[in-house]
Amino acid sequence: MDHGVPQQQHPMEQQQQPYHPQHPAMMRLYEVQKQVESLGPQVCTFSGMQSDRDYKRLERELTRLLLDVDQVDTEGKPELQGARKRAAQEVEGLLRYLEENATHPSRLAIEELSDKARQLIDERVVVPQRSGGVTEIGDDLVDTLQELVLRLTQVKTEGRVPLRKARYRALTRLCAVQDVLEGRTQQQTLSLPLSGETHESVNRINQVMVKVSVARSQLVALLMGLSGRDSCAHLSRILTEMQVELDALDVSGNAAIRNYRKQVVEEINGLLKHLDLEGEGEDTRRYDLAQNNSIREIEAVRAHVSHLREGVLRHCYMGDLSFRPKAELQSLLTHLDQVDTAKNPCIREARRRAVVEVQAIVTFLDLREALVCRQTGPSEHPSHRSVWLVLGSLSDLQAQVLGFDGKRADKSYMMLEELLTKQLLALDAVDPQGDESTKMARKQAVKFAQNILNYLDMKTDEWEY
Repeated sequence: MDHGVPQQQHPMEQQQQPYHPQHPAMMRLYEVQKQVESLGPQVCTFSGMQSDRDYKRLERELTRLLLDVDQVDTEGKPELQGARKRAAQEVEGLLRYLEENATHPSRLAIEELSDKARQLIDERVVVPQRSGGVTEIGDDLVDTLQELVLRLTQVKTEGRVPLRKARYRALTRLCAVQDVLEGRTQQQTLSLPLSGETHESVNRINQVMVKVSVARSQLVALLMGLSGRDSCAHLSRILTEMQVELDALDVSGNAAIRNYRKQVVEEINGLLKHLDLEGEGEDTRRYDLAQNNSIREIEAVRAHVSHLREGVLRHCYMGDLSFRPKAELQSLLTHLDQVDTAKNPCIREARRRAVVEVQAIVTFLDLREALVCRQTGPSEHPSHRSVWLVLGSLSDLQAQVLGFDGKRADKSYMMLEELLTKQLLALDAVDPQGDESTKMARKQAVKFAQNILNYLDMKTDEWEY
């Protein structure tokens, strides 16, 4: 598919009567063509913004080429005029493609989400560390970062290489920060550092621990573009020196100290593995996933899920509840869990969505079975009965959501969304009157209704790899 990428054509192509190639005008156009061939791949993979140094360089060089073409003397000859026109069109096409991608709404959305992540990390992690304070990493920070990752994966790229590349680079950095922070969260739960009186090497390890804490903050700043002076190479040297210092310590004969050193070494290794991101995203196989083996594996599972979903709904509409492929669905979940994501955030999201598709069928079957097996009695609380009536309506709506294959602008989508919202309101109106089983049932029913809404939303968000 042609997504607006300019096609590089030789200025002499499609010319019915070639002009003499040694003519000064043609010689100059050939020189321009060679420079265009050099700049073209750079333009077609540039993933930055208009404010970036490389953008300004490419724009400047293309503008210069355009001026050079404009100054070619054609002597009024049609053949030379045609060659010059084609050369100018090619340069203009590259300039237009460069600007379109740097100012594309999706590129701006990627930058906006990246800015939000940078601001969050700066306020919550980098600034406290630099000011000598304690960095508090709670669930709210981790959850906010995960929400930003999810929103990044959902940015539309229209198949454009620069947009795919920009999205992928933003995602890899944010996911790396997540890993670093989650590692720090685990480290905070350890009963460390040990007392210096325990062993003469402990004070040395404690000192390294302090350096590791500073390096962690520097790494996060580097990953998010918040460090103007440090570089990945410089931080890598510092961390490697820490490893050498720890390796030189004599901790023989004391298992607790050896374990302490091991934990600190693992922390350093965990930071080092994220220092190779400067070139990340240059390999198109990382962000152009159409031929990725893991994606193919996920798509094969999704095709199987689609077949099972059709079978479940077909039997359901006929009133036949005997078709319950839960074992098969569970095996598909196990299969998805084993898919290698290579820490690629887009593959992670593809797998997550496939898991949600499987779980939607499982919950539908479970509720249908519960509704059939449910036995009412005179002792049942009226409010509890009301919750089950709503669950019956939700089961019917879930069947429609499972079979929905439209868009958000469709009337059927808006109708389903409205009906599901009404069921939530109906649950909200149920008064448990102090009955604990009703409280629990209503809570579960609300979560179930919200999951159906989320699934409907996921089916229609037009997500792409």
